[in-house]
Amino acid sequence: MKHGRIAVSIAAALCSASAFAQSSVTLYGVMDTGVEYVSHANAAGDAVVRMPGITGEVPSRWGMRGVEDLGAALKAVFVLESGFNVRAGDSGQGGRLFGRQAFVGLEGPWGTLSFGRQYTMTYWAMLDADILGPDIYGIGALDAFIPNGRSDNTIAYKGKFYGVTVGGSYSFGRDSTGTGNSPGQGTCFGPVPGDASQCREWSAMLKYDGTYFGVATAYDEQHGGMNARANFFDGVAPFAIASSGDKDARLQANGYVNVMGVKIGGGWIGRRVASDAADGSVRSNLFYLGAQYFVTPAVAIDGEGYRVIVQQHDTRATLASLRATYFLSKRTAVYGNVAYLWNSANARFSVSAGGGGTTPAAGIGQLGAIVGVRHSF
Repeated sequence: MKHGRIAVSIAAALCSASAFAQSSVTLYGVMDTGVEYVSHANAAGDAVVRMPGITGEVPSRWGMRGVEDLGAALKAVFVLESGFNVRAGDSGQGGRLFGRQAFVGLEGPWGTLSFGRQYTMTYWAMLDADILGPDIYGIGALDAFIPNGRSDNTIAYKGKFYGVTVGGSYSFGRDSTGTGNSPGQGTCFGPVPGDASQCREWSAMLKYDGTYFGVATAYDEQHGGMNARANFFDGVAPFAIASSGDKDARLQANGYVNVMGVKIGGGWIGRRVASDAADGSVRSNLFYLGAQYFVTPAVAIDGEGYRVIVQQHDTRATLASLRATYFLSKRTAVYGNVAYLWNSANARFSVSAGGGGTTPAAGIGQLGAIVGVRHSF
């Protein structure tokens, strides 16, 4: 009888635990593409009409997110997110299966601690102030790392307390698969024996969000390593940051306000690459200012202006972008976007963050226009 009572007690405890721990998995995604026109798409001045890769209004992706209630206000969480190009059906992020995000962690009142491939604080700090976000004619045209700030082998923490969000990340090796984590940054492999600093990356963020305004600042530092390179996307060839003592760092400050139905956001990103290579130290400053207004609940108009200056390269560019979005439903929208980029005499920035074959001759501007459709599921 004694053993019978013990067995019944254990069975009851297991049933109670099973009923207590609730879990869910959500499948989600976005498909976004369009038809784009870009003037002066090459040095000869030829134009191109195409379906762009990578992004239209937002990058296409599909993913799974899960949560399990562990009790005592503690949850287990995970995200697996894959990027792809609608134009050809191929995977993004260098062909990775889950190139956008792949992490597991614990979440509680104290915040979220996560492990895996995930965004650095550069991405989270800009989420509200950058009005156009990862748009094809957005900030990614002038610095492709900004909307793609991710790292492998990463421990990250993020917590929000009474409107204040603090966060940090640390990567033991920011690109373990060798597919080029940061666009144009070359390959910097995972942890390297004998050199604890090679390919490391860390970031930190402090952010405040109120009812009518918000401000944020973040710092992101990448260490150099084997095959790592620094690209300023201005037509000057990327240069090596091969030593673990080399650094590619970005400091930013931004903010936004909501006034009479209009959201206004802007900020600054200062970048410094310090290298032992012949190219030495290169600095850039990137400024942006944008606004968004919903004409009706179904029609949004937004636009943003950008200015980048790369001091040591003597290159500068100004980008102006205007977008209109019509929401056919909660899941489906059509949009039109037009932008123009002015290059300085030595610069070869491209108006389109859609990638591939749209680099003008030095000093030549570009016009970009796209009409597209976006569907969420």
